[in-house]
Amino acid sequence: MNDLLVAEDLKEKQTNSDWIAPDTHGQNFFEMDQSLQGLLKLYLPEALREHMTPHYSRLGEIAGGKLDELARMSDKHAPVLHARDPFGRDEDWLEFHPSYREMEQIGFGDFGIHCMSRTPGVLGWQDKVPPLAKYIFQYLFVQSEFGLMCPISATDTSAMLIERYGDEATKNRFLPGMHSNDMSNILKGAQFMTEKTGGSDVGQIELTAKYEDGEWRLYGDKWFCSCADGDVALLLARPEGAVAGTAGLGLFALPRRLDDGSRNKYRIVRLKDKLGTKSMASGEIVFEGAVAYPLGQVGEGKNPGLKQMMDQVNMSRLSHGVRAAAMMRRCLNEALAVARNREAFGEIIIEKPLLRRQLMKIMVPTEQALSMAMYTGQQLELAETGDEHAIEQLRILTPLLKFRTCRDNIQVATGAMEIRGGNGYIEDWVNSRLVRDAHLGVLWEGTSNINALDVTTRAIAKVGAHKALGETLQDLAADTPDIPGQFRGTLQSTAERALAVAEEIATSGNETLARKASDALYHITSATLLAREGAKLGAQGEDARRLILARMVIDHRLRPQDPLAIPQDEDPMAVALLAQRKVSLDEAQELVAG
Repeated sequence: MNDLLVAEDLKEKQTNSDWIAPDTHGQNFFEMDQSLQGLLKLYLPEALREHMTPHYSRLGEIAGGKLDELARMSDKHAPVLHARDPFGRDEDWLEFHPSYREMEQIGFGDFGIHCMSRTPGVLGWQDKVPPLAKYIFQYLFVQSEFGLMCPISATDTSAMLIERYGDEATKNRFLPGMHSNDMSNILKGAQFMTEKTGGSDVGQIELTAKYEDGEWRLYGDKWFCSCADGDVALLLARPEGAVAGTAGLGLFALPRRLDDGSRNKYRIVRLKDKLGTKSMASGEIVFEGAVAYPLGQVGEGKNPGLKQMMDQVNMSRLSHGVRAAAMMRRCLNEALAVARNREAFGEIIIEKPLLRRQLMKIMVPTEQALSMAMYTGQQLELAETGDEHAIEQLRILTPLLKFRTCRDNIQVATGAMEIRGGNGYIEDWVNSRLVRDAHLGVLWEGTSNINALDVTTRAIAKVGAHKALGETLQDLAADTPDIPGQFRGTLQSTAERALAVAEEIATSGNETLARKASDALYHITSATLLAREGAKLGAQGEDARRLILARMVIDHRLRPQDPLAIPQDEDPMAVALLAQRKVSLDEAQELVAG
């Protein structure tokens, strides 16, 4: 009786504002992410994990607090282009809101995300930070700020290309600044690729490089330049007299300022008024004899520029997969914050069966994306050591990750906004920005069609990379004894069929089914990874819910569905996944085998 009186008393004291569901602002985005913490035990070596965990926690706290505030403010105050300096000279400059500069200090200065895998010693780690450990920093950062990750990633990948293909003079000119996290000395990277003729069809590039008085100079324009304020931009141009098409393109590094400090001869003529990523400046640029430095041999018949640039594109695609996973995690956390706190029709809405079903449509792709990003990042690390099997897998995993995660991100962001309801459509809350930013992932570094075709026509038909992936999927399932036997067989047989279908589609040249093939490979790969992760964690006494998620992927993404069938009452697997408790291995095995 006393408990009832207390409850009634508290209810009477509530104001109307108490009915508004909270968001996740103020929470530590690392500490609340039990999925990530579990996977760190599987994917990172112990010494690296122990060293980085305090840094992850620190960034998680910043991401949930100060960075989240800065991101909201920066989104409302887009960069402003000033065409001339105070003396009337055509030295354009960009004015950024102080909130953006503070975010730069966090990402570039405090954590050195752009350079931690390029130079030893960042955050006290004695060597270069392995790629996967770096991507976890990206994953935490992007849960609050997506736009700034473009220049952070561009600096990272541009430095990589200069390291690989630049001569010693070019390396000495740019790398010390690109490897620095001292904001007074840093050189931030950019990518100027797209022209009016299109983004994906790079063979149509018209920007011309002329060799004049011992220097390469650029003439023409670029239509969509990411990080327009970058200190060092990589771009493709056609050396004068080079052959048409992609074979004639050369790769160049373009400094914003020349060695004497003067402004290079190019102008930002307009900033793009974008749907999302409003914090970061994208612009149109005209080149009027700008000095650029070639990476490798250019101007001698066929040039290797496109092949070199694809190294950066593939790294950017992987990063985009990580960013999509990050944004989906924020969306899931926001949706759960509403569902567990919003009361309607007499009960907390997470108790509503239809709402619980909607939450599963957000949770499953979110967890798929995290597993795929973690595994792909791990394979990149192995590939950089010369592991041929990892190199082959990476060739197909990267476009698969980019293709599916960026598409899922749009649906997840929209679903999370709907769960918040009308407030989700209002710019006071993060949901509307997540929806706007989510759409960029399917555009940058190749549309969904381009990435699906990369999987089928190149990774499968030309390279045969699916064979290495198929071997791995079989081995991962076979080598995990705690996956129930019947479900293990389902994973293995489904993998065989998915790979056979993808190979047939690829070798027959049936482009209309490229997305179908890519979907199948993504889902069976993620299901196998989830099953292995859940079983291994469960065997260690940790949460085994990823094993259940694997079954959800198989049931809802890879098995035929009768649209007119009436299913049973609420799926017990969904009940377990939404419970705020650890799922034991025994419980997960029973549900998966059922």
